[in-house]
Amino acid sequence: MRKKFVWILAWSALVLTLAACAPAPRPDDKTAGDDPKAHLPTHLIHTDHSSIIQGPFGSGPEVTQACLKCHPDAANQVMHTTHWTWEGQPVTVSWRSEPVTIGKKNQINNFCISAQGNQKKCTSCHTGYGWADNTFDFQNANNVDCLACHADAAIYNKGDYGLPAASVNLLAAARSVRAPTREECGKCHFDGGGGNGVKHGDLDESLYFPSENLDVHMGRLNFQCTDCHRTEEHAIRGKLLADNYTIDAKDQVACEDCHTGAIHADERLNEHIKTVACQTCHIPDMARKDPTKTYWDWSTAGQDRTEDHYTYLKIKGSFVYDENVAPTYEWFNGNVDYRYLLGDAIDPAKPTDIVRPAGDIHDANARIAPFKIHVANQPYDKVNQILIPPRTAGENGFWTTFDWPSALALGAQDAGLKFSGDYGFTETRMAYPTTHMVQPKEKALQCSDCHSDNGRLDWKALGYPGDPMKWGGRDTLKLTPAQPIAAAPSPAEAMP
Repeated sequence: MRKKFVWILAWSALVLTLAACAPAPRPDDKTAGDDPKAHLPTHLIHTDHSSIIQGPFGSGPEVTQACLKCHPDAANQVMHTTHWTWEGQPVTVSWRSEPVTIGKKNQINNFCISAQGNQKKCTSCHTGYGWADNTFDFQNANNVDCLACHADAAIYNKGDYGLPAASVNLLAAARSVRAPTREECGKCHFDGGGGNGVKHGDLDESLYFPSENLDVHMGRLNFQCTDCHRTEEHAIRGKLLADNYTIDAKDQVACEDCHTGAIHADERLNEHIKTVACQTCHIPDMARKDPTKTYWDWSTAGQDRTEDHYTYLKIKGSFVYDENVAPTYEWFNGNVDYRYLLGDAIDPAKPTDIVRPAGDIHDANARIAPFKIHVANQPYDKVNQILIPPRTAGENGFWTTFDWPSALALGAQDAGLKFSGDYGFTETRMAYPTTHMVQPKEKALQCSDCHSDNGRLDWKALGYPGDPMKWGGRDTLKLTPAQPIAAAPSPAEAMP
């Protein structure tokens, strides 16, 4: 009876807390009712493999061959996912004459800049073995690394080019396989961009074993990643803006996957759902325990000065990390308004949006949503007016030579770009949706947090003439379209 009472309390709280970001209810949800628990996926009971797997194994592919004896379709399924391809399907964008693909494999970012010039390190998070250059065979099922997601994270580690670390006991790792937990997913997603909390403000190592005040779903209810990021034939729901342009709702994760019906007892709050994303109120801050990187200046890399993980590293340059960061709020309809593509021309006199969320005040599918905006100062070609990814970790890369001209020439070669030899540094910005670190309902934003003289929302930047509480909602007036990510003072002023 006591256990039943505890579950009732837990799930009642869950009704008023929210986990992931998307603009509209899932169209294929057929289950009615307000109980979030009714919508959770059913996880099969795991089969202990410790007495099933026989060794020894001399290499990762040998483990894969053993896995495929009982799971013959698994590798082929993985090979059709973006965890394997690191590249989406071809899409048409207005500023290119031919379809393009977007993904880690072939595009640029403003963290480590490019996987193409950093395969030695970047592909240590690939679900494959030995991706060292463009000769990697994406059609070879034996190259699929089953252990990357299924081996106990305390036993299995990947090293350079995605190969098993030299210290790994492959037989022990194979015998430890299980359904993925936060520990397996977090090894890559908590440390994306080069370290703990670097890329995402809402994903870091504090979520391995969080308290309920850090994340109510993972802390109070012990959610695993696959409770929200549901998986079918190894295809995992949930798409990142940086690696996509348009995102089909069926491939995305939404709060409404579980939270249906009249979510709030107060109808005024339910009315907000039409224009305000759940995360806006229920994730008041990012980086609540571990700091997140908000600024990265590559122009200072290579200098001999005092190093510190949070301020300066010779191989990467200068940084700013922040804790308890209030998000930036933008209209968001679940897609991308602009994604910088390799070779796109830039105007170095102003910041370049590498990823800009789509949506504005006129978009009926858009809601005000929270984002982390990461700002960087990264290299570009002064003559060709394009961003250039350097070769960093590879042969004769910047981390070996600390020579920008040669590293950029090699990086341009890796990416198939022309490089004039004349380079500089320019400011770029990337937007990342904030969807994790959902707070207990008691800690959600209150009316005055947004509707006050010092409220956190910039109503005019969002396209309103002022606080809508004073005149009504977005449908009551004809408004001018909202501007994309509002310009802010450069974080360079905060550099040590």
